[in-house]
Amino acid sequence: MATEQTDDRTYRVVRNDEEQYSIWWAERELPAGWTAEGTEGTREQCLARIAEVWTDMRPRSLRERMDSTAA
Repeated sequence: MATEQTDDRTYRVVRNDEEQYSIWWAERELPAGWTAEGTEGTREQCLARIAEVWTDMRPRSLRERMDSTAA
């Protein structure tokens, strides 16, 4: 019989220099190149925040290149 495990860890939303988002366990040191965005909570809350703010999946450098060629 399978039992459902509860994930009671606290997560944080992190972002890199290319403005790409991810979640990371709040109690762990952030990996190199990533900074805390400011949101902490359950996995679902953090993923909802990412869905709200990360509306363009292209890396920042690609967006800037595309914008400069379009101008």
